[in-house]
Amino acid sequence: MGGDGGARRPGGPGLGRGAGGAVERAARAEAGQGALSSPLTPEALGQELARRAGAASRRMVVAIAGPPGAGKSTLVDQLQAALRADGLPTQILPMDGFHYDNAILDARGLRHRKGAPESFDACGLIRLLQALANPEAPDIAVPVFDRAADLSRGSARIIPAQTRVLLAEGNYLLLDRAPWNALRPLADVTVMLDCPLEVLEARLMRRWLALGLPETEARARVEGNDLPNARLVLAESAPAALRVSTR
Repeated sequence: MGGDGGARRPGGPGLGRGAGGAVERAARAEAGQGALSSPLTPEALGQELARRAGAASRRMVVAIAGPPGAGKSTLVDQLQAALRADGLPTQILPMDGFHYDNAILDARGLRHRKGAPESFDACGLIRLLQALANPEAPDIAVPVFDRAADLSRGSARIIPAQTRVLLAEGNYLLLDRAPWNALRPLADVTVMLDCPLEVLEARLMRRWLALGLPETEARARVEGNDLPNARLVLAESAPAALRVSTR
């Protein structure tokens, strides 16, 4: 992965040349000249974010939402690498760092619904994103979810003051219900991942099986928790400015 420094290079590594038309459509939509008729590719999204960040006079906050299994983590890793290669210091803020501890979930009877909106500290995420969106923000420490340990680690990542692009990612960043709907106004750009439900189901099954769960238990988790969360994201998220296909 390239460093944060260096001169900005148009169409840097990781940003495909074939994305130009999609980027032009996104620019026209932003200017009120028409809505996007189809999702962007990840490469076109990277070019569009680089264009907007290059024109911005302050840090740009990007909220990237999508159902579980849509590929948010993979996408933001790719975007971070491409934007850094384009000379834009970029950091990632994962929503998963705001999971309540299992002890809290147990006390509230929510362990079986871990990953649902009520299993997150949404208000803590809102407060932190408000601080990070401040143009005068100093270095700020943020929590990161440790999947192997199944817990969040506080102050596990630093968002430096010189960050130009902050990629916030998570299932519920565009959820149109309180308190989650306080997040959307904090973002300069909103993005929703576009992925069919049947593809999500297959990916989620593979995820649990890769973690060593028996097929019956993996199926129970997917059908009892993951898919209801996915349907909620698809049904109750506010419209995003940009969509990207991860199918």
